[in-house]
Amino acid sequence: MENSEQEFKKELGLLDGTMLVVGSMIGSGIFIVSADIVRQVGSAGWLIAIWLLTSIITIVAAVSYGELSAMFPKAGGQYVYLKEAYNKLIAFLYGWSFFAVIQTGTIAAVGVAFSKFAAYLYAPLSDENILFHLGLVDINAAQIVSIITIVFLTYLNSRGVKDSKLLQTVLTIIKILSLIGLIAFGFIYGAKAEIWNANWENAFVLQSFDKETGIWSAMAGTAIISAISAAMVGSVFSSDAWNGVTFIAGEIKNPQRNVGLSLFLGTFIVSLIYVLANVMYLAVVPLQDIASAPSDRVAVVAAQNIFGTIGTTLIAVMIMISTFACNNGLIMAGARVYYTMAKDGLFFKKAANLNEASVPSWALWAQCFWASALCLTGKYGDLLDFVVIIVLIFYILTIYGIFILRKKRPDAERPYKAFGYPFLPLLYIVIATALSIALLFTKFATCGWGVIIMLTGIPIYYITQNK
Repeated sequence: MENSEQEFKKELGLLDGTMLVVGSMIGSGIFIVSADIVRQVGSAGWLIAIWLLTSIITIVAAVSYGELSAMFPKAGGQYVYLKEAYNKLIAFLYGWSFFAVIQTGTIAAVGVAFSKFAAYLYAPLSDENILFHLGLVDINAAQIVSIITIVFLTYLNSRGVKDSKLLQTVLTIIKILSLIGLIAFGFIYGAKAEIWNANWENAFVLQSFDKETGIWSAMAGTAIISAISAAMVGSVFSSDAWNGVTFIAGEIKNPQRNVGLSLFLGTFIVSLIYVLANVMYLAVVPLQDIASAPSDRVAVVAAQNIFGTIGTTLIAVMIMISTFACNNGLIMAGARVYYTMAKDGLFFKKAANLNEASVPSWALWAQCFWASALCLTGKYGDLLDFVVIIVLIFYILTIYGIFILRKKRPDAERPYKAFGYPFLPLLYIVIATALSIALLFTKFATCGWGVIIMLTGIPIYYITQNK
């Protein structure tokens, strides 16, 4: 039985909010993307610099969102902030991109990452195991496993937030302790002075690495801008999804305080873990081995150097736990955006209903259907390139919205004000804008399509509003 007038239950505390931020941020990226970063920039110093810069802008964005979350402590988060600062069109474009690509594409990709590492433990779950043909599409075991996990987590979330929040908190704590353990064991038992010294010998020499030939090439001019922007795609994507806690603000106790604090604590914890993990990689794995890691699985190479052959199994289990918790957080948070859009008449009406457990079950299952479809197409990998540029554009617009709202509503209650305003929010806008422009120039074939997907929402908005 569904009820459009029922309200969300405030059952999530500061720990739950923080664990949602951490759990949604840490997926499979930290175990993989450093290989591509090293191939792009070619040095230990630049690898750490890329992760530090990403950490800084992520934390700055998160603490800036604190002001908005305190002003509008209700479900929908970033969608609500954009609507209040700009208008319904901008908010719809965000919601459209969120459903079409950002959230569902990420859920699909994380689901398949889970299944790929499950295949380490049981080979028949591999994407090479074709189960049957569906028209022109070959359906493999990895896709089926990923869909099963998405359906299961959607079902769990449709039963209410109690079970899903418990799963999120427990798995995220396991995930954090596992990563800390991997980092600690790496420094204590796997670090070798000769590897560390060799990796830092030419700490800030920019060079690219060709995985096929194994040759390093020096860079100059525009190639440097291209390399740095391309390298940051992986680190930015790995550090995304921190804003998920703003989507469920309507279910958080004392949201004026706890949403902003969850954002800061969560992004700080993840950023610290990410930087330390990369420092550990440099102490355990030669730079060339990081760049040439099979299937970019840097963490697997590091674990093998630390623990021996059992390292592969340990990492596979860690990533399965990590991706499972990540998708639980993504699925939980995403449906609240569609719920709020539907309340504004910008999404399917049924998405505005809450079930007996006070959760938007119809929105959850709609999200599940589209994410599962993206798994089946096999095109989710391409979507990830589209995601980063769209995410950055809306982060820029949202943070600039702080400046707009300060002028539009100078007397509005602000229980929390953006830290370092106006300098730090402006710093984020400048860096993120520069990165977005660089990506459009250097990776237009993928990022350009991301912008096109976003812009297709404009005619859809006017067609639906004129009905």
